[in-house]
Amino acid sequence: MANLLDLAMLILASLGALAFGILTAYAILRVGFALMRVPRRPALVKTQPQAPRIA
Repeated sequence: MANLLDLAMLILASLGALAFGILTAYAILRVGFALMRVPRRPALVKTQPQAPRIA
């Protein structure tokens, strides 16, 4: 019975480590891509809404 418990703990520990590694890599990539993103600059020419002209 101890062998079965050891096997279950080993499997669960490896799945937990795998999930932790994947989530850590995802977080690192999200931060890296957020740092590489070019910040949006405000428009140089601000447009004013114009009323339509009726001819």
